[in-house]
Amino acid sequence: MGILQELLKDIPVPKMAKVKVKFDDKQIDDLEQELMKKLQQESIEKQIQPGMEIAIAVGSRGLDRLVETTATTVKFLKDLGAKPFIVPSMGSHGGATAEGQRAVLEHLGVTEESAGCEIRSTMEVVKLGELPNGLPVYIDKFASQADGIVVINRVKPHTAFRGPVESGIMKMLSIGLGKQKGAEACHQMGFKYMAENVPAMAKVIMEKKPVLFGVATVENAFDRVAVIEVHTPEEIIEKEPALQKKAKELLPKLFFEQLEVLVIDEIGKNISGDGMDPNITGRYPTPYASGGPDVNKMVVLDVTPQSEGNANGVGTADFTTQRLVDKMDKEGTYANGLTSTVVSPTKIATTLPNDREAIQAAVKTSNVLDFTTVKMVRIKNTLKLSEIEVSESLLEYIAQHPNMEQISDLYELGFDEKGNLF
Repeated sequence: MGILQELLKDIPVPKMAKVKVKFDDKQIDDLEQELMKKLQQESIEKQIQPGMEIAIAVGSRGLDRLVETTATTVKFLKDLGAKPFIVPSMGSHGGATAEGQRAVLEHLGVTEESAGCEIRSTMEVVKLGELPNGLPVYIDKFASQADGIVVINRVKPHTAFRGPVESGIMKMLSIGLGKQKGAEACHQMGFKYMAENVPAMAKVIMEKKPVLFGVATVENAFDRVAVIEVHTPEEIIEKEPALQKKAKELLPKLFFEQLEVLVIDEIGKNISGDGMDPNITGRYPTPYASGGPDVNKMVVLDVTPQSEGNANGVGTADFTTQRLVDKMDKEGTYANGLTSTVVSPTKIATTLPNDREAIQAAVKTSNVLDFTTVKMVRIKNTLKLSEIEVSESLLEYIAQHPNMEQISDLYELGFDEKGNLF
Protein backbone atom coordinates (compact mmCIF):
# COMPACT_ATOMS: atom_id res chain seq x y z
CA MET A 1 0.00 0.00 0.00
CA GLY A 2 1.35 3.40 -1.01
CA ILE A 3 1.62 6.36 1.33
CA LEU A 4 -1.50 8.03 -0.16
CA GLN A 5 -3.58 4.89 0.26
CA GLU A 6 -2.33 4.58 3.85
CA LEU A 7 -3.39 8.15 4.58
CA LEU A 8 -6.83 7.68 3.04
CA LYS A 9 -7.79 4.09 3.92
CA ASP A 10 -9.84 5.00 7.00
CA ILE A 11 -11.51 8.13 5.61
CA PRO A 12 -15.26 7.51 5.23
CA VAL A 13 -17.28 8.41 2.14
CA PRO A 14 -20.60 9.72 3.48
CA LYS A 15 -23.96 8.16 2.70
CA MET A 16 -25.90 10.24 0.19
CA ALA A 17 -29.54 10.94 -0.69
CA LYS A 18 -31.09 12.17 -3.92
CA VAL A 19 -32.60 15.67 -3.84
CA LYS A 20 -34.89 17.34 -6.39
CA VAL A 21 -34.19 21.06 -6.94
CA LYS A 22 -36.91 23.38 -8.28
CA PHE A 23 -36.20 26.24 -10.67
CA ASP A 24 -38.32 28.52 -12.86
CA ASP A 25 -38.98 26.47 -16.02
CA LYS A 26 -40.86 28.97 -18.18
CA GLN A 27 -39.67 28.78 -21.79
CA ILE A 28 -40.58 29.81 -25.36
CA ASP A 29 -42.20 26.86 -27.13
CA ASP A 30 -42.63 28.19 -30.68
CA LEU A 31 -39.25 29.89 -31.05
CA GLU A 32 -39.48 30.38 -34.83
CA GLN A 33 -42.78 32.25 -34.53
CA GLU A 34 -41.55 34.38 -31.61
CA LEU A 35 -38.28 35.25 -33.34
CA MET A 36 -40.00 36.08 -36.65
CA LYS A 37 -42.37 38.40 -34.78
CA LYS A 38 -39.39 40.23 -33.23
CA LEU A 39 -37.50 40.37 -36.55
CA GLN A 40 -40.44 41.76 -38.49
CA GLN A 41 -40.24 45.18 -36.87
CA GLU A 42 -40.02 48.28 -39.03
CA SER A 43 -36.78 49.34 -37.29
CA ILE A 44 -35.19 46.03 -38.36
CA GLU A 45 -36.77 45.45 -41.79
CA LYS A 46 -36.03 48.94 -43.12
CA GLN A 47 -32.27 48.28 -42.80
CA ILE A 48 -32.36 45.28 -45.17
CA GLN A 49 -32.07 46.03 -48.89
CA PRO A 50 -32.23 43.40 -51.68
CA GLY A 51 -28.80 42.16 -52.69
CA MET A 52 -27.07 43.09 -49.40
CA GLU A 53 -24.38 40.63 -48.33
CA ILE A 54 -24.96 40.16 -44.60
CA ALA A 55 -22.54 38.39 -42.25
CA ILE A 56 -24.21 36.51 -39.40
CA ALA A 57 -21.92 36.00 -36.40
CA VAL A 58 -22.47 32.60 -34.79
CA GLY A 59 -20.35 31.41 -31.87
CA SER A 60 -18.98 28.30 -30.25
CA ARG A 61 -21.22 27.85 -27.21
CA GLY A 62 -24.01 25.29 -27.03
CA LEU A 63 -26.92 27.73 -27.08
CA ASP A 64 -30.38 26.23 -26.84
CA ARG A 65 -32.13 26.21 -30.25
CA LEU A 66 -29.05 27.67 -31.94
CA VAL A 67 -29.69 25.79 -35.20
CA GLU A 68 -33.31 27.00 -35.31
CA THR A 69 -32.40 30.57 -34.32
CA THR A 70 -29.73 30.74 -37.03
CA ALA A 71 -31.94 29.21 -39.75
CA THR A 72 -34.86 31.54 -38.89
CA THR A 73 -32.59 34.60 -39.05
CA VAL A 74 -31.21 33.45 -42.42
CA LYS A 75 -34.74 32.89 -43.76
CA PHE A 76 -35.85 36.35 -42.61
CA LEU A 77 -32.93 38.01 -44.41
CA LYS A 78 -33.40 35.94 -47.57
CA ASP A 79 -37.12 36.74 -47.68
CA LEU A 80 -36.13 40.42 -47.88
CA GLY A 81 -33.77 39.71 -50.78
CA ALA A 82 -30.51 39.79 -48.84
CA LYS A 83 -27.62 37.34 -49.26
CA PRO A 84 -26.71 36.15 -45.75
CA PHE A 85 -23.63 34.11 -44.88
CA ILE A 86 -22.29 32.86 -41.55
CA VAL A 87 -18.94 33.80 -40.02
CA PRO A 88 -17.77 31.68 -37.06
CA SER A 89 -17.37 34.16 -34.19
CA MET A 90 -15.58 32.43 -31.37
CA GLY A 91 -12.34 34.21 -30.64
CA SER A 92 -9.60 31.58 -30.49
CA HIS A 93 -11.79 28.48 -30.15
CA GLY A 94 -11.56 25.59 -32.59
CA GLY A 95 -7.78 25.54 -32.23
CA ALA A 96 -7.68 29.08 -33.65
CA THR A 97 -7.91 27.75 -37.23
CA ALA A 98 -10.49 28.44 -39.93
CA GLU A 99 -11.16 24.71 -40.40
CA GLY A 100 -11.37 24.17 -36.64
CA GLN A 101 -13.96 26.93 -36.21
CA ARG A 102 -16.08 25.56 -39.06
CA ALA A 103 -15.88 22.14 -37.37
CA VAL A 104 -17.01 23.63 -34.04
CA LEU A 105 -20.11 25.07 -35.73
CA GLU A 106 -20.80 21.70 -37.37
CA HIS A 107 -20.49 20.03 -33.97
CA LEU A 108 -23.18 22.44 -32.71
CA GLY A 109 -25.40 21.48 -35.66
CA VAL A 110 -24.85 24.69 -37.64
CA THR A 111 -23.93 23.68 -41.19
CA GLU A 112 -24.53 25.27 -44.59
CA GLU A 113 -27.41 22.79 -45.03
CA SER A 114 -29.06 23.44 -41.65
CA ALA A 115 -28.66 27.22 -41.88
CA GLY A 116 -29.55 27.56 -45.53
CA CYS A 117 -26.55 29.71 -46.40
CA GLU A 118 -22.79 29.70 -46.95
CA ILE A 119 -20.26 29.59 -44.08
CA ARG A 120 -17.13 31.68 -44.65
CA SER A 121 -14.44 30.88 -42.13
CA THR A 122 -11.12 32.68 -41.76
CA MET A 123 -8.81 33.74 -38.97
CA GLU A 124 -7.84 36.87 -40.90
CA VAL A 125 -8.91 40.10 -39.27
CA VAL A 126 -8.98 43.81 -40.10
CA LYS A 127 -7.94 46.40 -37.53
CA LEU A 128 -10.65 49.02 -37.10
CA GLY A 129 -8.93 51.28 -34.62
CA GLU A 130 -7.81 51.55 -31.02
CA LEU A 131 -9.41 52.35 -27.69
CA PRO A 132 -8.11 55.43 -25.83
CA ASN A 133 -6.07 53.03 -23.66
CA GLY A 134 -4.26 51.76 -26.77
CA LEU A 135 -6.04 48.39 -27.16
CA PRO A 136 -6.52 47.50 -30.84
CA VAL A 137 -10.01 46.63 -32.13
CA TYR A 138 -10.25 43.86 -34.75
CA ILE A 139 -13.02 42.33 -36.84
CA ASP A 140 -13.27 39.20 -39.00
CA LYS A 141 -12.17 39.94 -42.57
CA PHE A 142 -15.32 38.56 -44.21
CA ALA A 143 -17.56 40.46 -41.78
CA SER A 144 -15.59 43.66 -42.49
CA GLN A 145 -16.39 43.33 -46.20
CA ALA A 146 -20.12 42.69 -45.70
CA ASP A 147 -22.89 45.23 -46.32
CA GLY A 148 -24.32 44.41 -42.91
CA ILE A 149 -23.57 42.41 -39.77
CA VAL A 150 -25.97 40.45 -37.55
CA VAL A 151 -24.96 38.87 -34.23
CA ILE A 152 -26.59 35.87 -32.53
CA ASN A 153 -25.68 35.13 -28.91
CA ARG A 154 -26.99 34.20 -25.49
CA VAL A 155 -26.83 36.77 -22.71
CA LYS A 156 -25.54 35.32 -19.46
CA PRO A 157 -23.26 36.13 -16.51
CA HIS A 158 -19.54 35.91 -17.24
CA THR A 159 -17.37 33.62 -15.17
CA ALA A 160 -14.44 35.95 -14.53
CA PHE A 161 -15.70 39.52 -14.25
CA ARG A 162 -18.74 41.57 -13.22
CA GLY A 163 -20.32 44.57 -14.93
CA PRO A 164 -23.56 45.82 -16.50
CA VAL A 165 -22.47 43.99 -19.69
CA GLU A 166 -20.85 40.56 -19.43
CA SER A 167 -21.45 37.70 -21.91
CA GLY A 168 -23.82 38.66 -24.72
CA ILE A 169 -24.08 40.58 -27.97
CA MET A 170 -21.37 43.11 -27.11
CA LYS A 171 -18.92 40.39 -26.09
CA MET A 172 -19.67 38.55 -29.33
CA LEU A 173 -18.83 41.72 -31.27
CA SER A 174 -15.62 42.52 -29.38
CA ILE A 175 -14.18 39.05 -28.75
CA GLY A 176 -16.07 36.60 -30.97
CA LEU A 177 -15.86 38.59 -34.21
CA GLY A 178 -12.35 39.71 -33.33
CA LYS A 179 -11.19 36.09 -33.73
CA GLN A 180 -7.93 35.04 -32.07
CA LYS A 181 -6.32 38.48 -32.34
CA GLY A 182 -9.40 40.24 -30.99
CA ALA A 183 -9.77 37.79 -28.11
CA GLU A 184 -6.11 38.20 -27.27
CA ALA A 185 -6.37 42.01 -27.39
CA CYS A 186 -9.46 42.13 -25.20
CA HIS A 187 -7.86 39.84 -22.63
CA GLN A 188 -4.49 41.64 -22.76
CA MET A 189 -5.16 43.93 -19.82
CA GLY A 190 -6.81 41.17 -17.81
CA PHE A 191 -10.30 40.67 -16.46
CA LYS A 192 -9.94 43.63 -14.10
CA TYR A 193 -10.75 45.94 -17.03
CA MET A 194 -12.95 43.59 -19.08
CA ALA A 195 -16.20 45.25 -17.95
CA GLU A 196 -14.93 48.47 -19.56
CA ASN A 197 -13.13 47.04 -22.59
CA VAL A 198 -15.86 44.70 -23.89
CA PRO A 199 -18.52 47.39 -24.44
CA ALA A 200 -15.91 49.96 -25.55
CA MET A 201 -14.63 47.64 -28.30
CA ALA A 202 -18.19 46.72 -29.31
CA LYS A 203 -19.08 50.40 -29.65
CA VAL A 204 -16.09 51.01 -31.94
CA ILE A 205 -17.24 48.14 -34.18
CA MET A 206 -20.83 49.43 -34.23
CA GLU A 207 -19.62 52.94 -35.11
CA LYS A 208 -17.30 51.81 -37.90
CA LYS A 209 -19.20 48.87 -39.40
CA PRO A 210 -22.86 48.39 -40.42
CA VAL A 211 -24.08 46.27 -37.49
CA LEU A 212 -27.80 45.85 -38.28
CA PHE A 213 -29.12 44.02 -35.23
CA GLY A 214 -28.42 41.43 -32.56
CA VAL A 215 -30.52 38.37 -31.72
CA ALA A 216 -30.18 37.85 -27.97
CA THR A 217 -31.50 34.89 -25.99
CA VAL A 218 -31.73 34.37 -22.25
CA GLU A 219 -32.00 30.79 -21.02
CA ASN A 220 -33.77 29.43 -17.96
CA ALA A 221 -32.20 27.14 -15.35
CA PHE A 222 -32.77 24.15 -17.66
CA ASP A 223 -30.88 25.79 -20.57
CA ARG A 224 -34.06 26.43 -22.53
CA VAL A 225 -34.74 29.76 -24.22
CA ALA A 226 -36.95 31.82 -21.90
CA VAL A 227 -36.47 35.20 -23.61
CA ILE A 228 -35.55 36.17 -27.16
CA GLU A 229 -35.04 39.77 -28.27
CA VAL A 230 -33.93 41.50 -31.47
CA HIS A 231 -32.11 44.78 -30.85
CA THR A 232 -30.74 47.52 -33.09
CA PRO A 233 -27.24 48.82 -32.19
CA GLU A 234 -28.74 51.61 -30.08
CA GLU A 235 -30.94 49.09 -28.26
CA ILE A 236 -28.01 46.72 -27.73
CA ILE A 237 -26.22 49.43 -25.75
CA GLU A 238 -29.36 50.48 -23.92
CA LYS A 239 -31.04 47.12 -23.21
CA GLU A 240 -28.33 44.46 -22.85
CA PRO A 241 -27.78 45.33 -19.14
CA ALA A 242 -31.45 44.49 -18.41
CA LEU A 243 -31.11 41.15 -20.20
CA GLN A 244 -27.97 40.47 -18.16
CA LYS A 245 -29.94 41.13 -14.98
CA LYS A 246 -32.71 38.75 -16.12
CA ALA A 247 -30.12 36.07 -16.94
CA LYS A 248 -28.74 36.29 -13.39
CA GLU A 249 -32.24 35.87 -11.95
CA LEU A 250 -32.87 32.72 -14.02
CA LEU A 251 -29.44 31.17 -13.46
CA PRO A 252 -29.58 27.76 -11.78
CA LYS A 253 -27.80 27.57 -8.45
CA LEU A 254 -26.75 25.40 -5.57
CA PHE A 255 -28.87 26.66 -2.68
CA PHE A 256 -26.09 26.35 -0.09
CA GLU A 257 -24.04 29.10 1.49
CA GLN A 258 -21.25 26.78 2.60
CA LEU A 259 -20.14 23.27 1.66
CA GLU A 260 -17.23 21.23 2.91
CA VAL A 261 -16.99 19.07 -0.23
CA LEU A 262 -18.40 19.52 -3.74
CA VAL A 263 -18.00 16.56 -6.11
CA ILE A 264 -18.47 17.25 -9.84
CA ASP A 265 -18.66 14.18 -12.08
CA GLU A 266 -17.56 15.94 -15.28
CA ILE A 267 -16.21 19.20 -16.65
CA GLY A 268 -15.89 20.28 -20.28
CA LYS A 269 -15.89 23.17 -22.73
CA ASN A 270 -19.36 22.08 -23.88
CA ILE A 271 -20.56 22.70 -20.30
CA SER A 272 -18.83 26.03 -19.68
CA GLY A 273 -15.91 27.98 -21.08
CA ASP A 274 -14.37 27.34 -17.66
CA GLY A 275 -15.15 23.61 -17.74
CA MET A 276 -17.63 24.14 -14.92
CA ASP A 277 -19.57 27.34 -14.34
CA PRO A 278 -18.04 29.31 -11.45
CA ASN A 279 -21.39 31.04 -10.99
CA ILE A 280 -22.59 27.61 -9.78
CA THR A 281 -19.53 26.35 -7.91
CA GLY A 282 -18.54 29.66 -6.28
CA ARG A 283 -14.93 29.06 -7.43
CA TYR A 284 -13.81 31.79 -9.82
CA PRO A 285 -10.64 31.94 -11.93
CA THR A 286 -10.14 35.63 -11.09
CA PRO A 287 -10.85 37.87 -8.07
CA TYR A 288 -13.13 40.08 -10.21
CA ALA A 289 -16.27 37.93 -9.95
CA SER A 290 -18.14 36.44 -7.02
CA GLY A 291 -21.30 34.57 -6.03
CA GLY A 292 -22.32 31.00 -5.26
CA PRO A 293 -21.44 28.76 -2.31
CA ASP A 294 -18.26 28.87 -0.23
CA VAL A 295 -16.73 25.46 -0.98
CA ASN A 296 -13.86 24.17 1.15
CA LYS A 297 -12.73 21.32 -1.16
CA MET A 298 -13.80 20.60 -4.72
CA VAL A 299 -13.31 17.39 -6.72
CA VAL A 300 -13.69 16.94 -10.49
CA LEU A 301 -13.75 13.33 -11.67
CA ASP A 302 -13.80 13.35 -15.49
CA VAL A 303 -13.85 15.45 -18.68
CA THR A 304 -16.59 15.14 -21.30
CA PRO A 305 -15.83 13.51 -24.69
CA GLN A 306 -17.18 16.65 -26.40
CA SER A 307 -14.43 18.73 -24.77
CA GLU A 308 -11.86 16.79 -26.80
CA GLY A 309 -9.29 16.80 -24.01
CA ASN A 310 -9.61 20.49 -23.15
CA ALA A 311 -9.66 20.24 -19.35
CA ASN A 312 -9.73 23.99 -18.67
CA GLY A 313 -11.12 24.38 -15.16
CA VAL A 314 -9.40 21.38 -13.60
CA GLY A 315 -7.00 23.76 -11.84
CA THR A 316 -9.91 25.46 -10.10
CA ALA A 317 -10.60 22.19 -8.28
CA ASP A 318 -8.54 20.82 -5.39
CA PHE A 319 -8.57 17.17 -6.46
CA THR A 320 -9.00 15.20 -9.67
CA THR A 321 -8.50 11.67 -10.99
CA GLN A 322 -5.85 10.01 -13.09
CA ARG A 323 -8.63 9.17 -15.56
CA LEU A 324 -9.23 12.87 -16.26
CA VAL A 325 -5.51 13.67 -16.51
CA ASP A 326 -4.99 10.78 -18.98
CA LYS A 327 -7.68 12.28 -21.24
CA MET A 328 -6.26 15.80 -21.02
CA ASP A 329 -4.94 17.49 -24.17
CA LYS A 330 -2.39 19.71 -22.45
CA GLU A 331 -1.64 21.79 -25.53
CA GLY A 332 -5.32 22.59 -26.12
CA THR A 333 -5.89 23.26 -22.44
CA TYR A 334 -2.86 25.49 -22.03
CA ALA A 335 -3.74 27.44 -25.21
CA ASN A 336 -6.91 28.44 -23.39
CA GLY A 337 -4.89 30.04 -20.60
CA LEU A 338 -2.44 31.71 -22.95
CA THR A 339 -5.30 33.43 -24.80
CA SER A 340 -7.38 34.39 -21.75
CA THR A 341 -4.23 35.24 -19.69
CA VAL A 342 -5.83 33.33 -16.78
CA VAL A 343 -3.71 30.22 -16.21
CA SER A 344 -4.80 28.94 -12.80
CA PRO A 345 -7.71 26.90 -14.29
CA THR A 346 -5.32 25.06 -16.64
CA LYS A 347 -3.10 23.75 -13.85
CA ILE A 348 -3.54 20.11 -12.88
CA ALA A 349 -5.21 19.64 -9.50
CA THR A 350 -3.84 17.12 -6.97
CA THR A 351 -4.38 13.84 -8.82
CA LEU A 352 -5.57 10.61 -7.18
CA PRO A 353 -5.79 7.16 -8.83
CA ASN A 354 -9.59 6.87 -8.77
CA ASP A 355 -12.91 8.45 -7.77
CA ARG A 356 -13.03 6.96 -4.29
CA GLU A 357 -9.60 8.23 -3.29
CA ALA A 358 -10.23 11.68 -4.82
CA ILE A 359 -13.41 11.99 -2.74
CA GLN A 360 -11.69 10.61 0.37
CA ALA A 361 -8.88 13.15 -0.09
CA ALA A 362 -11.43 15.97 -0.19
CA VAL A 363 -13.16 14.70 2.95
CA LYS A 364 -9.83 14.28 4.77
CA THR A 365 -8.78 17.87 4.02
CA SER A 366 -12.20 19.50 4.55
CA ASN A 367 -11.27 20.68 8.06
CA VAL A 368 -14.11 18.94 9.90
CA LEU A 369 -13.45 17.21 13.24
CA ASP A 370 -15.85 14.31 12.55
CA PHE A 371 -15.57 13.10 8.95
CA THR A 372 -18.98 11.40 9.15
CA THR A 373 -20.65 14.83 9.45
CA VAL A 374 -19.09 16.27 6.29
CA LYS A 375 -21.45 18.52 4.29
CA MET A 376 -20.99 17.09 0.80
CA VAL A 377 -22.89 17.64 -2.45
CA ARG A 378 -22.40 15.70 -5.69
CA ILE A 379 -23.56 16.97 -9.10
CA LYS A 380 -23.20 15.54 -12.61
CA ASN A 381 -22.05 18.89 -14.03
CA THR A 382 -22.91 22.55 -13.63
CA LEU A 383 -25.62 22.35 -16.31
CA LYS A 384 -27.60 19.60 -14.61
CA LEU A 385 -28.74 20.75 -11.19
CA SER A 386 -32.39 19.73 -10.99
CA GLU A 387 -31.33 16.50 -9.27
CA ILE A 388 -28.32 16.39 -6.94
CA GLU A 389 -26.97 14.16 -4.18
CA VAL A 390 -26.35 15.40 -0.65
CA SER A 391 -24.78 13.87 2.45
CA GLU A 392 -26.74 13.02 5.61
CA SER A 393 -25.70 16.16 7.52
CA LEU A 394 -27.49 18.37 4.95
CA LEU A 395 -30.87 16.63 5.10
CA GLU A 396 -32.29 18.77 7.88
CA TYR A 397 -31.46 21.90 5.86
CA ILE A 398 -33.02 20.33 2.75
CA ALA A 399 -36.26 19.59 4.62
CA GLN A 400 -36.71 23.27 5.43
CA HIS A 401 -35.73 24.69 2.02
CA PRO A 402 -38.56 25.76 -0.34
CA ASN A 403 -36.60 24.89 -3.50
CA MET A 404 -35.37 21.43 -2.47
CA GLU A 405 -36.99 18.10 -1.69
CA GLN A 406 -35.43 14.79 -0.61
CA ILE A 407 -36.56 12.04 -3.02
CA SER A 408 -34.65 8.98 -1.80
CA ASP A 409 -33.44 7.28 1.35
CA LEU A 410 -29.76 7.43 2.28
CA TYR A 411 -27.50 4.99 0.43
CA GLU A 412 -23.82 4.15 0.05
CA LEU A 413 -22.12 5.39 -3.12
CA GLY A 414 -21.21 2.44 -5.35
CA PHE A 415 -17.63 1.96 -6.56
CA ASP A 416 -16.32 -0.67 -9.01
CA GLU A 417 -13.22 -2.80 -8.52
CA LYS A 418 -11.04 0.08 -9.78
CA GLY A 419 -12.49 2.44 -7.18
CA ASN A 420 -14.55 4.44 -9.68
CA LEU A 421 -18.20 5.40 -9.24
CA PHE A 422 -20.78 3.47 -11.20
